Amino acid sequence: MSTLERAWCGLRAHPLALDAALAAGVLLCMVVGSFVVPRGANGVTWGVRAPDPLGLLLMTLGAAALVFRRRASMTVLVVTGTVSVIESVTGDPRAPVAMSAVVALYTVASTTDRTTTWRVGLLTMTVLTAAAVLGGPLPWYAQENLGVLAWTGIGATAGDAVRSRRAVVQAIRERAERAERTREEEARRRVAEERLRIARDLHDVVAHHIALVNVQAGVAAHVMDKRPDQAREALAHVREAGRSALNELRATVGLLRQSGDPEAPTEPAPGLSRLEELAATFRSAGLPVEVAGAGQSGALPAAVDLAAYRIIQEALTNVRKHAGTGARAEVSVVRVGSDIEVTVVDDGSPDGAAEATGGGHGLLGMRERVTALGGTLTTGPRHGGGFCVHAILPVENRTGSRTETSTGAGTTAPGEPV
Repeated sequence: MSTLERAWCGLRAHPLALDAALAAGVLLCMVVGSFVVPRGANGVTWGVRAPDPLGLLLMTLGAAALVFRRRASMTVLVVTGTVSVIESVTGDPRAPVAMSAVVALYTVASTTDRTTTWRVGLLTMTVLTAAAVLGGPLPWYAQENLGVLAWTGIGATAGDAVRSRRAVVQAIRERAERAERTREEEARRRVAEERLRIARDLHDVVAHHIALVNVQAGVAAHVMDKRPDQAREALAHVREAGRSALNELRATVGLLRQSGDPEAPTEPAPGLSRLEELAATFRSAGLPVEVAGAGQSGALPAAVDLAAYRIIQEALTNVRKHAGTGARAEVSVVRVGSDIEVTVVDDGSPDGAAEATGGGHGLLGMRERVTALGGTLTTGPRHGGGFCVHAILPVENRTGSRTETSTGAGTTAPGEPV
């Protein structure tokens, strides 16, 4: 960077110093211009005469006012316009004091709106031109008189152009910043949604399989000495549940380890086509499960199919954990118009139903899945004992989500069962 560029950057960092330097430059130009005699025998002539004391004073006042042009642009315009009018009326020949008024008018136009620029510009041009015509040489349309009109018009136009360009640049910068913020917010929203989805899937997989492993391990420990064959069968179920849990965890965690876009899974996501297989795992764990209407739902969108499966899986897991011994569960999947209704009920004890509304994330995960699809969820204890989970999932996309409902103890309180 050259010395001149460094000096310019230093002045831009200190606006008052920059304005002082501008005022000094304007004063120098006015003093030099005062040596020009516009009316000579052969046109414009150069002389060595010194400016009049009054003209020198007016030039100094006009230039000094420009130091404060950023802080009080209107006041500076009034001061410079006044000294310009005085010089136009008293000076003969005139000193170019109007140069300071042109700079002040440029400042006003560049810092205010267009309406103000028009009003102030027209007023300044009218006053200065009238003073030049009345106090200047004849004829009134002499070049010296009309030059004031031209220069004030140029000052106002240039200032308005600079203001317009600044506004355009600022608008472009704001749009770019807003677009950048929008992209960042969208990226954060997508990351949060993906984290929530992965957490929900991990919860469903781990809760289901660990509950089955816990039950089968308890059975094996209970019958190990008296019925070793049944114990071996229970341990085989434990091994199968563990293998299934590891496979699903491996598939989910594998997506997180990919540096680029995740590839399509090689194994299809679970859906209602595996509902009988899901019910069989609970039956092997000692929970009688009856399934109705599993094959009558027809083809479903992948998201709806997976959500229905996970809701049933979580509901049956809660039944196995909270409904108590001897409880039975019924699963119903019914296609009603453009919706699919999933219902899971059990006949567990009232105490178990009350426990099901305690701490955990099971029902919360169900509600998140249903809300994401624009459906409704109703949860709560049944009259006389047991618990009911009823979900309505729209098969077709809709422009808005329906309001989630809950009854009884199944309110949307934070922290619900696993």
